[in-house]
Amino acid sequence: MNPICKLLHIKYPIIQAGMVWCSGWRLASAVSNAGGLGVIGAGSMYPETLLDHIQKCRKATSKPFAVNIPLLYPNVQEIIELIIQEEVKIVFTSAGNPATWTAILKEKGIIVVHVVANTKFALKAQEAGVDAIVAEGFEAGGHNGREETTTLCLIPMIKEVVQIPVIAAGGIASGKSMLAAFALGADAVQIGSAFAIAEESSAHQAFKNKIISSSEGDTRLAMKKLVPVRLLKNEFADAIAKAEAEGADRNLLLELLGKARAKLGMFEGDMENGELEIGQVSAMLNEVKPAKQILEEIWQEFIEGVKHLSSLNFPV
Repeated sequence: MNPICKLLHIKYPIIQAGMVWCSGWRLASAVSNAGGLGVIGAGSMYPETLLDHIQKCRKATSKPFAVNIPLLYPNVQEIIELIIQEEVKIVFTSAGNPATWTAILKEKGIIVVHVVANTKFALKAQEAGVDAIVAEGFEAGGHNGREETTTLCLIPMIKEVVQIPVIAAGGIASGKSMLAAFALGADAVQIGSAFAIAEESSAHQAFKNKIISSSEGDTRLAMKKLVPVRLLKNEFADAIAKAEAEGADRNLLLELLGKARAKLGMFEGDMENGELEIGQVSAMLNEVKPAKQILEEIWQEFIEGVKHLSSLNFPV
């Protein structure tokens, strides 16, 4: 049996990423009901909001679901306590040191998966006791690795140095890219951008439309002096790029970023002044569909790819 399916008790080794302003209970429950693992993105939620989403998700699905916690957020302790109180079974941590909370979560019987972008932190996560790793390549949206290592390079490097399951992320939105990730050694895939435009995604329709209309080269990695993030190009992203080209320091970037910039764009629909986090694969996305259909199409294309490779009868 696939190690991730066994660990997480899911049918398909497909995980929906915990994306800020996109990954509420509707999306998470829809993905879980379809046989993958739905993930509630706690990064855009106050504790009382997260509580509401956890309880609604539990009513909407009897299948496993997870919560993603960006560890750099200031109220992380309150979020952790809430997750323990609500007996959430699976947690994906990211953007921080897994050694701080992994042991505490595992003492409560919670499965912990940590997101990394290089081999150094993959080893640190394994040492901290996590159950699996998400290896996220440069192509991914949202928070990104400073090293800019692509998924094609990252997955085999991490797979070579760890003994726990590896989930590939970054640039994966089809069965073909899923097949490539498995060929590189991945045990499962985590998919963000394709689910960001799902019918059940809580993203604003204007953001979904902008993703669908985007083309190759319409995203860029920005704010490496803060936390690197991949953004769709707009007036805000252009202002950040201009400031960085002129040598802007951390303080100026913080000033330009301000507060609630991602909410302004992704949730409230301001396509010019908002922070629009999405992956490079957005250029390949062209239709809003139900999450179940997205997952099933990816899985079917993956299976067809496996059969096609098997039919080629390569000499061995």
